[in-house]
Amino acid sequence: MTTPRTQNWKTLYKIGAYAILVAILFFRRYYGAELSAFNGFGIFAMPETEPVSALEWFQVLQDYPYVGLSWLGIRDLVNYVLVGLFFLALYVALRDHSPSLMLVAITSGLLGVGVYLVSNQAFALLGLSQKFFAAATETQRTIYLAAGEGLLAIHNPAGLPNLGSGSHISLFLIFMAGLFFSIVMLNSGVFSKATGVVGLLMNILGLLFFPLLIFAPGFHWISPTLSAPFRMIWYVMSALKLLKLAKED
Repeated sequence: MTTPRTQNWKTLYKIGAYAILVAILFFRRYYGAELSAFNGFGIFAMPETEPVSALEWFQVLQDYPYVGLSWLGIRDLVNYVLVGLFFLALYVALRDHSPSLMLVAITSGLLGVGVYLVSNQAFALLGLSQKFFAAATETQRTIYLAAGEGLLAIHNPAGLPNLGSGSHISLFLIFMAGLFFSIVMLNSGVFSKATGVVGLLMNILGLLFFPLLIFAPGFHWISPTLSAPFRMIWYVMSALKLLKLAKED
């Protein structure tokens, strides 16, 4: 017999599965890097150089708003929310197999989502750029530029990533959550061991970003490049299992 509570869990499994599939299909992380690598996919006009200073960012947001917002990770805002829903579904599916570790995992995951949502400066920089170009005096423009530089001091997508930035703190928490979920998957009997192994590889390679950033910053791109295919596979394998769980009596 299916109780209302069980039905709610089944609904959550579906939501989590569809959320992560939408994330990898339409709201991939590092989309801004893809946009640069493929020159706007031949569709979007691209700036000649990537902005670094606040003034350069304001100009890009004025002339190329879609590209500028993409570089600032606006699509990642949706990605992180969808990943949060995915983590909630995993937590419900695995919580009985290791309650303490799952509590750490879901706390780390949701905290990572929250940190990114409050630290992403895409809309703040867009608003400042609009105010800058609408300003009537040089004093006002100077104030808006200073505010823009303050936001970029926290994290400038065009410069070497700052370990203290909210975006990277959140990334660390997300990878740690994924690592804990993958560990429990291995022996849970709910997900296949293959799913757990792929998850371990994806999250360990993802966490490699941080030592590379400290000791070999010129090679920090290796981590997301290597982890990307495993991330796609892990998400798909996990989503298919969640959909299967939602159909079980």
